[in-house]
Amino acid sequence: MMPAVAFADGALEDTPLLSVRGLSYHYGRQLGCRDVSFDLYPGEVLGIVGESGSGKTTLLSCLSGRLPPGSGSIHYDMAGHGLTDLAGLSESELRVLMRSDWGIVHQTPRDGLRMGVSAGANIGERLMAIGARHYGEIRAAALDWLARVEIPANRIDHLPQSFSGGMQQRLQIARNLVNKPRLVFMDEPTGGLDVSVQAKLLDLLRGLVSELGLSVVLVTHDLAVARLLAHRLMVMKSGEVVESGLTDQVLDDPHHPYSQLLVSSVLQV
Repeated sequence: MMPAVAFADGALEDTPLLSVRGLSYHYGRQLGCRDVSFDLYPGEVLGIVGESGSGKTTLLSCLSGRLPPGSGSIHYDMAGHGLTDLAGLSESELRVLMRSDWGIVHQTPRDGLRMGVSAGANIGERLMAIGARHYGEIRAAALDWLARVEIPANRIDHLPQSFSGGMQQRLQIARNLVNKPRLVFMDEPTGGLDVSVQAKLLDLLRGLVSELGLSVVLVTHDLAVARLLAHRLMVMKSGEVVESGLTDQVLDDPHHPYSQLLVSSVLQV
């Protein structure tokens, strides 16, 4: 078990929200990820970085319940039950967890939105999934979250397909955060966006993570994104974690040759 973690606001956490041990996954004979272990604490952002094919997306899929691990364990601090082995949950229990306590922000907004229903309905569906039924309250919550992610209120009844890429991503974020999850998985949340749009989205994400006290597992190939959002980093290569530590320590003084290569390649661009 890792030691207690102190955050910038002075809070001290010694009980992890997510505890992973020896996690591995293979696609047939091809390695996805191998022997990954870490603890994630409440309010902490863990960045997972590496080049394409490093195993970071496979790891995220296992952590978020979209792929069953081949070996190892994932324990989550279930409300009222403490650290619980996710392998022991039924499909229905896992679905409830994914609708209530978790959020998943996909790289491609279309993977995380229902494109055939309005922006307001995309947000409202998440509330209905956890029991909300009052139309006025659901619509008011949708309007509040549209404002938080800087989408004009008069777009509430518009379909997401009429939105720009950056606006679709902001809508996906609102859809995931409206039910106040404790843990959010983010897969390249700024990928494919123009630089100016990325900057606005990163500023929005940083503010929401701090305001809501979210725990986040963030997959990105962009070290600038990792530096801005993540408290800690894990560097992956060929399915394995080759280095981990505080973000500034890993990026300013990388020890593993692969980490050094990643950092130096960014500096040369």
